[in-house]
Amino acid sequence: MIKPLRLMVLTPAETLIEAEGVKWVQAQLADGAGISVWPGHAPLLAETITAPLRYADETGEHTLDLEAGILQVDGDGVMIFTSGLV
Repeated sequence: MIKPLRLMVLTPAETLIEAEGVKWVQAQLADGAGISVWPGHAPLLAETITAPLRYADETGEHTLDLEAGILQVDGDGVMIFTSGLV
């Protein structure tokens, strides 16, 4: 069984989100494409644009407006490095 994602959103100054049990994450990439990351997603390193980040966990769906940054997907989940909130 594939385990849920771990989501971390980091800025140089603080951790904005550290969430376990995440069902999916959606972000906008620099090439204009949107991406949905589900548990079991292939590893990925991509640039994001300033846009809303959406994710769902056991408490519901959430949206966070982020500056452009870097998105990393690995076996543990999704990590986003950004300069901050919009």
